[in-house]
Amino acid sequence: MPHTRRILVTSALPYANGAIHLGHLVEYIQTDIWVRFQKMRGHECYYVCADDTHGTPIMLSAEKQGITPEQLIERVHGEHLRDFTGFHVGFDNYYSTNSPENRDFAYGIYKALKADGKIESRTISQLYDPAKQMFLPDRFIKGECPKCGAKDQYGDNCESCGATYSPTELKNPYSAVSGATPELRDSEHFFFKLGQCQDFLKQWTTEPGHLQPEARNKMQEWLEAGLQDWDISRDAPYFGFEIPEAPGKYFYVWLDAPIGYMASSKNLFDRIGVNFDDFWGKDSTAELYHFIGKDILYFHALFWPATLKYSGYRTPTALNVHGFLTVDGAKMSKSRGTFITAESYLQQGLNPEWLRYYFAAKLNARIEDADLNLEDFINRVNSDLVGKFVNIASRSAGFIAKRFGGKLAKLPESELLRSIQIAGKEIAELYEAREFSRAVREIMALTDMANQYVDENKPWELAKQEGMEARLHEVCSTCINLFRLLTIYLKPVLPKLAANVEAFLNIPALGWSDADSLLQEHTINAYQHLMTRVEQKQVDALLEANKQSLAPAPAATAAPAYEIPPVADTISIDDFSKIDLRIARIVDAQHVQGADKLLQLQLDIGSETRQVFAGIKSAYKPEDLVGKLTVMVANLAPRKMKFGMSEGMVLAAGGDGGLYILNPDDGAKPGMRVK
Repeated sequence: MPHTRRILVTSALPYANGAIHLGHLVEYIQTDIWVRFQKMRGHECYYVCADDTHGTPIMLSAEKQGITPEQLIERVHGEHLRDFTGFHVGFDNYYSTNSPENRDFAYGIYKALKADGKIESRTISQLYDPAKQMFLPDRFIKGECPKCGAKDQYGDNCESCGATYSPTELKNPYSAVSGATPELRDSEHFFFKLGQCQDFLKQWTTEPGHLQPEARNKMQEWLEAGLQDWDISRDAPYFGFEIPEAPGKYFYVWLDAPIGYMASSKNLFDRIGVNFDDFWGKDSTAELYHFIGKDILYFHALFWPATLKYSGYRTPTALNVHGFLTVDGAKMSKSRGTFITAESYLQQGLNPEWLRYYFAAKLNARIEDADLNLEDFINRVNSDLVGKFVNIASRSAGFIAKRFGGKLAKLPESELLRSIQIAGKEIAELYEAREFSRAVREIMALTDMANQYVDENKPWELAKQEGMEARLHEVCSTCINLFRLLTIYLKPVLPKLAANVEAFLNIPALGWSDADSLLQEHTINAYQHLMTRVEQKQVDALLEANKQSLAPAPAATAAPAYEIPPVADTISIDDFSKIDLRIARIVDAQHVQGADKLLQLQLDIGSETRQVFAGIKSAYKPEDLVGKLTVMVANLAPRKMKFGMSEGMVLAAGGDGGLYILNPDDGAKPGMRVK
């Protein structure tokens, strides 16, 4: 048995402005499995989380619903906790960033950073909504692109032509909140001098263990490009914590959101009598792990360690970063019904442990996307859990009850049982390393061995033979012990089923070390059915329940609604013939640091490779684009952008809230002209 460790684990804080969906659950189920494993090993392990409750979107959403932000976040907190509980995510504390603990920590950290010379104020110019009397983030400013004239473009990038610009360059700008014409006004803002933390961050990100290799490489790219100071303030009106000694100025949500990890810990530790500094103090010897998605790596691997270091706290032991979820190989889609909420899954009567098992079978320690293939989901759950695992108990338990009064036999030495006990060491190592898919494969290989034993010894035939009572008792008792060992190994993934097995076996809660012993001459309870099969009709009903029309909703504000643009003035065939449209294959796609809408694409057009900056980030993840065919304007004059040279344009269609690159049939080849 390894020595007892002290471990604190967090998942990213879900934003209190929307429902939990299956994409979210990848992270919380992954974290929960790891935490449950640590607790089964006997370690002192705590799992804390909270709702992320501050920011302009929360304020505006509450206003739109005619309630206060506090009422909104209280309601959403209950909904989030309901959904997590429904999927057996076992937080030790699920709290809120709008808490007195979080305010105290935010104030203390800010004052410590300021005393260390890491905070400075500057006057910046921003667009201001005179109707709402508020400064507007870029995402809330729209207008006509200053380059191509496209309407309804965001304040920093044109989704039509890919141009980047400042919000002040938009033609005919309007507030997406009120529809009013914004005014340029000056405002004092506070900045965290992240650039001064560069040496520390270079050291922290390269030290072994803190980051996965892919994350470490990305950090080096960002560090080599130079770190920009971080604007940590927003102007009133804003739902959040007011900055000390700065009336009308509020902490930007990303300043106090990760501090919510500390606040939730403090709230828990004060209740159960644990010393907060044992886990967060700068001299802490405990382990601290953050499970996060790859989209918030920048905040957690740069801002967060620097914030902790220079305010006198310890830094994380490691960040465990995962990819996104696709469904049937594509982004979750409301029109196809694959944007599935946790609430809907549970309401349709699907077993949450089906999904927990399927995710576990897909997850590993790398930053890779996971795909929920619904046909594979049905087949794998039915085959592995019902056809193999539960089958072991269902084929033997009845004989123990009917023929032996529910009492298990004393077992002779068994090479099979011993080999499955020994396998627990490797499975534990895989759980520890977050290699859940490999752990599941190993467990299923053991399950196959157990089923082979059942098939070879045929208890149903032994029961018919004279003088085979002792052998029948031994075989069925061996089957029950095989089932118990496999239950131990699957318990982090299937906690509810494991609890039902514990009740069936009439035993206390199983720990990992229980695999070292066997259950002999022990009375068990009558067998109750443990798991049903997934039916295709259940999945079909789930998809149907989540289908949403993507027809544009009526405009809720004075902002112009999206309209299908009229056909442009006609051009001659000579005009059109000047445009050289080519088939291109996307050979690489990357995020563009500092650009909210752009992706950097490398396009193979047969004779050469071109770099193009395309305003399609809102619709696509870079890794999903690699290998796709598309259509580009090959003879567009290169355009110098602040991120580099753009050597063409990718054609895309936009409207009804969607953005779609043109995707030729697979028979097309890079370099072909489009006619």
